[in-house]
Amino acid sequence: MRRPEGPPPTTPPGPAAQNATPARPTGAGPVSPNGPAQNGPAQNRPAGYGTAARGTTAGPAATGATQAGTPAAAASRTVPTPPASRTGRRRKPEPEGATRVAPLPADEEQPDAPSGAGEPTALTDASEIPGIPHRRHRAEPEGRLQKVTALVAPGIETVRTKLGILDAEQKAALTPGELKARRRKQIRWSLIGSAASVVLLPLLLLGLGWLMFPVPTPEDAVNNQIATVSYTDGGQLARLVPEQGNRIKVPMEQIPVHVREAVLAAEDRTFYSNPGFDITGIMRAAFKQVTGGAGGGSTITQQYVKNTLVGDDATYWRKYKELIVSLKVSQEKSKDEILNDYLNAIYFGRGAYGIESAGLAYFGKPAAELTPSEAALLAGVIQSPSNWDPANDAAKAQARWNFVMDGMLQQGWITRDERTTARFPATVPSENTSRSSSLTDERGHILNAVRSELSSLGISEQAFAQGGLQISTTIDPQRQQQLVDAVRAEMEGQPDVLRSAAVAMDPNTGSIVGYYGGDNGAGLDYAQVMKQPGSTFKPFAVLAGLLADPPIGIGTEYDGSERDGLRNADGANCPSCDLKQAMTISNNVIFTKLAAEVGPQNVADAARLAGITAPLESPDRRLPLGNKEVTPIQLASAYATIADGGVWHAPHMVSKVVDSEGRVLYEYSPGEGEQRFPEQVARNVTEAMLGVVSHDELDLPSGQEAAGKTGTVQSRFEGQNNDAWFAGFTPDLVSTVWVGTDRNDPIQDARGNPINGSDLPGDVWQEFMSTAVRSVGDTVEFDPFRAIGESPSEAPPNAPTETSTPSPTSTPSTPTPERSAPPAEPPPSGPPPESSAPPPPVEEPSLTPERSADPLSTPDEDAPGEDAGRDPDEPTFG
Repeated sequence: MRRPEGPPPTTPPGPAAQNATPARPTGAGPVSPNGPAQNGPAQNRPAGYGTAARGTTAGPAATGATQAGTPAAAASRTVPTPPASRTGRRRKPEPEGATRVAPLPADEEQPDAPSGAGEPTALTDASEIPGIPHRRHRAEPEGRLQKVTALVAPGIETVRTKLGILDAEQKAALTPGELKARRRKQIRWSLIGSAASVVLLPLLLLGLGWLMFPVPTPEDAVNNQIATVSYTDGGQLARLVPEQGNRIKVPMEQIPVHVREAVLAAEDRTFYSNPGFDITGIMRAAFKQVTGGAGGGSTITQQYVKNTLVGDDATYWRKYKELIVSLKVSQEKSKDEILNDYLNAIYFGRGAYGIESAGLAYFGKPAAELTPSEAALLAGVIQSPSNWDPANDAAKAQARWNFVMDGMLQQGWITRDERTTARFPATVPSENTSRSSSLTDERGHILNAVRSELSSLGISEQAFAQGGLQISTTIDPQRQQQLVDAVRAEMEGQPDVLRSAAVAMDPNTGSIVGYYGGDNGAGLDYAQVMKQPGSTFKPFAVLAGLLADPPIGIGTEYDGSERDGLRNADGANCPSCDLKQAMTISNNVIFTKLAAEVGPQNVADAARLAGITAPLESPDRRLPLGNKEVTPIQLASAYATIADGGVWHAPHMVSKVVDSEGRVLYEYSPGEGEQRFPEQVARNVTEAMLGVVSHDELDLPSGQEAAGKTGTVQSRFEGQNNDAWFAGFTPDLVSTVWVGTDRNDPIQDARGNPINGSDLPGDVWQEFMSTAVRSVGDTVEFDPFRAIGESPSEAPPNAPTETSTPSPTSTPSTPTPERSAPPAEPPPSGPPPESSAPPPPVEEPSLTPERSADPLSTPDEDAPGEDAGRDPDEPTFG
């Protein structure tokens, strides 16, 4: 290699020369007072020095300067040619605005430099020199997506390279033969990957499921099926399965072979040969779920797992879990053990879990005594116990029975003669069991009401019985206890034939907070029994009048004097009374006139508007006297609408339903209700009812205002009554009480006196409402009253006046002409009359026809007023 021109190199100076202060060579840069020259060591180099030394080719001027030493040493140094730019090495980013050391362009004339003498380096901004390339900084990604893309892009490129994925330009460079070979390779690897996925993915899912899903014990399975019904505060109200056991476990030896075979014929005829699951059935169920159909069939193992262990919700997750648990159960238990657990856990309807309880519920005998025909009936109802019970659908039950018997014949489990001679078995009557030994009291009716409401919400009896549901109700434990205590306190010592019902409701939400349908929770629920309501229907006539055009206000006066065929309670005559006064004394004549004026159908419509759901077909002018049947809960709902300013809320007892896995199936949202009629109209109806409570001496403590109405339905026997009611409300609580009998017999108290609405029913209502008011502490007032039309009189009914005398008819506000019924129409019948004071005895009392008789065909003399024939020394109030 040729050495560059200049003085020959010399050896480095010795220690003495190194320690000597160097002399400044000719042409060298200025000497720093604190160190070497400007172009000396790295710590004092100008910015860009190192970069220029590596990245540019320097001329003699650029290399003439020396670091240190004597002039001779500097002259003897050889200035080497800078090496070429290195590749593949990332350059350190330069500070913004830094100056680079760069040579002059090659085409420009370079100044001569003295041989052997260093010249100062030219400092020039490289970006300003044309023809000199300079490095651009890479833009930093701004968003998250750009950062992720920048991070994974190199990896993706590597994968593409390894897999042989080419872009368009690379593919275009391939020959046809290379393209064909490449395509064959891709197809081969795609097939291998697909086959591996088909094999490995199910194995992966199977392994994960095997680790995730344990197999519950039969006891856990039983607990998973038990439904719990709770109060509003979360306390347990009832359990579906009794603590003492409505599930009687029996060993396999005590279950006859023909009983097992009947179940196998109905549910799984290949039970002893299949692996515990039916993959075809699973695929069919999945397909039907996608297409909107019903689920497919399952093995008994799957049925056992589904109904007792994993639930019955129609989801792919449940099917996956069911498959895994079925496999684990099949591995851990024998076929006989699985069948025995299934027969002891499955629900057969009628509150019976397991084959032993089912035999007792349907045939009154244990499983060991069941015949093949009886076993076939029980096996047939397993899939839908509530629908295929012979007591509910005899035709469907018999069809299922035939299916099971034919299956037993096909499998060779019965002979042709046995099949021919078999007859559909008769079952014992279905009892209204409470499903719990602790619910033979009034709570049994709450449980049945909850079950009925769940059915209306689309939650079946089977789901209720087997789904392990957690049901929250609106029953307030304090209000419930207060209601039950009030009923029992007032009914204690009364004749055993008397029956009673009471319902308490929150008018602001429609929530039933107290419910009493009788002491026998396994018997008839009297809160749901249809009965004639008597005069408790009169407020709906007032409502119809207020909704009329023009409205009939509660200050409108009528002549309430008795007339032929239409009588009032003893002492309830009123020659001139407005509607509020007439409501207070329960004058029958005035309300039949009002119904005739507004139209009986409009009275029925007003009652339905308030919340009555009974048909009320073919109403007549006697409808305000309560000649159509309703239930206590309907009447409470209608009064609640009035109490809440005309806003109707659906009466309900279920607030929330959660399944065994914690999924919310239903939750009540009260919302704002439905405004059925204006608030002012509702307040006027309430005003018309405010005088009843004080008039009947049923006042509440602390001066709490309450609106109410009595109702008494007279018996066919003179001076006797069949039903007695009291319904009333404060602004935040409504309650209705009924007293009667099972056979519509006359109702009498322990002293033998006929019972009226203000007697036992009124006493129960007052006791319950008073206790509720005391527990709250503060009284609640009704909204201010603004009369529609003329305001009602503040004077009590029949109060003497100095300026006027009674007249046959007086209507100072709105003229209301007399609209007497056609002569052929019979007088009103229904609630017994009410009185405020003992009147003279009625000379010619008449009888009320039986409820089964057609009132329109009854002669006038067969329709007494309310309480006709009662002892004049014992005033009554309807």
